[in-house]
Amino acid sequence: MKHTTIIDIAKELGISKSTVSRALSGDTHNVKPETMRLISETAIRMGYQRNEMAVNLRRQSSRNIGIIIPEIVTSFFMNFIQHAQQELRQHGYRTIIAVSNEDPEQEVENLMMLQQCRVEGILMSVCHKDRNTQLYKDVTSHGIPIVFFDRKVEGIGASMVRIDDYLMAFFTVEKMIRSGCRKIVHLAGPDHISNGYDRHRGYREALEKFSIPYDKRYVIQGGLSAEEGAAAVEKFMSQGLDIDGLFGFTETSTLGAKSMLQKMNYRIPEDVSLCCISGTTLCTLVHPTVTAVEQPVIEMATLSCRLLLKQIANPNAATESVMLRGNIVERESFRT
Repeated sequence: MKHTTIIDIAKELGISKSTVSRALSGDTHNVKPETMRLISETAIRMGYQRNEMAVNLRRQSSRNIGIIIPEIVTSFFMNFIQHAQQELRQHGYRTIIAVSNEDPEQEVENLMMLQQCRVEGILMSVCHKDRNTQLYKDVTSHGIPIVFFDRKVEGIGASMVRIDDYLMAFFTVEKMIRSGCRKIVHLAGPDHISNGYDRHRGYREALEKFSIPYDKRYVIQGGLSAEEGAAAVEKFMSQGLDIDGLFGFTETSTLGAKSMLQKMNYRIPEDVSLCCISGTTLCTLVHPTVTAVEQPVIEMATLSCRLLLKQIANPNAATESVMLRGNIVERESFRT
């Protein structure tokens, strides 16, 4: 099969091949907008496919950035990708997206794939706090910088952008206590996600501030999914313990817990106040709507991209750990 070339497009339009080449390379400074549009439309019509491998070999640069996320259930990660793509596109970069599905083995495959695609850097939210740390070090040692976002990673020597999980957990539980809650269940996250430790610490220290005894029976593993959250709350309620509040590690498990509580005829927020961290629009699509700590996703994406581009431009640039402030959005699930 004959492949369409730049020369074919130039002949079709009766213009120089250098003009076609500039247009297909996105050179808006030297090609008029109407010419750019005409060349692009003609290239699509003629089935032109750019030989990226040859281009990359010539310039020793792929202009590709990899983004690895752990899941696509909540809108947070998709929003992050959207804003990261916008930021990177302004600097002439394209993105390759990979999803680990909360599986460290898939995460390994994703990292290998991105290395094979010769990405110049990686934005990453990990699915396990320590399973692949050596691999992260290996990737960065081979000249591919990584910026971690949302979930904390220790001991890698890479830049990181996230919210202060401890502080936001503390403030959220404090707000629940001030509203009258005393028997607050913490629907905890999996042990392999390091953010869970900070959120649990915030919960515990908020109780201590108000001299409320810490009871480990009120800390239950809620997993990450709605199904896991529902099952955890059902098991907890079978013990016959009193409850007037629930603080969730993340949105999806909290929504599952909410559904189970309502199924068991608990009124929200009259009987049980509900709050969680990592809230997205999903919290607004249920009744009653759920109070949540929302992350500044646009700021997180923008800063992550800029830190990565700085590392790409200067491999010796100092790494940074940026802590952002989340926003507690009060909704109907919160007793005031």
